Amino acid sequence: MGTCAGMSSSEFDGDVDRLIDVATSARAPADPEPSCVRVAAAGDMHCNADTCQQIAEAVAGLDGTADVLLLAGDLTTHGEPEQARVLADACRGRPFPIFAVLGNHDWHANRSAEVTAELQDAGVVVLEREHAICRLPGADIGIVGLKGFVGGFDGHRLPDFGEPSLRALYEETARDVEALDEGLRAIAHCPVRVVLLHYAPIAETLEGEPPEIWNMLGTDRLAAPLVEHQPQLVVHGHAHAGRFAGSLGAIPVHNVSVPVMGRDFWIFELAGVDRALPSVH
Repeated sequence: MGTCAGMSSSEFDGDVDRLIDVATSARAPADPEPSCVRVAAAGDMHCNADTCQQIAEAVAGLDGTADVLLLAGDLTTHGEPEQARVLADACRGRPFPIFAVLGNHDWHANRSAEVTAELQDAGVVVLEREHAICRLPGADIGIVGLKGFVGGFDGHRLPDFGEPSLRALYEETARDVEALDEGLRAIAHCPVRVVLLHYAPIAETLEGEPPEIWNMLGTDRLAAPLVEHQPQLVVHGHAHAGRFAGSLGAIPVHNVSVPVMGRDFWIFELAGVDRALPSVH
């Protein structure tokens, strides 16, 4: 599989079902023919004017080492478009496709549409309860992306009961669960399948955070569609003091928050798996 050439915003449309063809350039002649997709990931970059050079150097450092980049939310410090522009400038013209979800910080200034527009202008595909299929050389990678939300974990979940505002919160996560299930069904035929979140879908990767705030860091209500569809990788951010590696059964789940990783990006190598086209139902 060759490395990915850059894509323009014209290579996908506004529909939920996005199919992106990525042209290729050869790896260095000395490199053996790869048998996997190299997925770089990070969350909680919290870009601002003071980190402009650091972010630009970090993203540029992925050239030749990553086939695709996933950004797991909290891309800005306070959700200002100018902060998103720092990341957008770093991503513009990179030789690999870039996918992102927004995090709670990216919503804080109530300018999420402008944040999204800055990123999309640089060719970043921003997903929210959506999926994309990226045709890399030799394998399609299917990506389901959503921010996720609060809600808690086994024994400490927020209930669907009481005041309308509390029940609305429960319903918000229900929409996430439905979108995750639909997205994973849509990419079921892809040899490589990844879920990109901001909030955590399991408690294990929150260990290190105070347990009393775990219900604000994610919810395991997202676990059911993950278990049913078995993606090869799930990444999230948000929990700065959590742990890097966890699992949901056989599914690897990783907290790629930059403070947790202690590095700019983590690169996962995922082997493609031959999969039959899903039945229509």
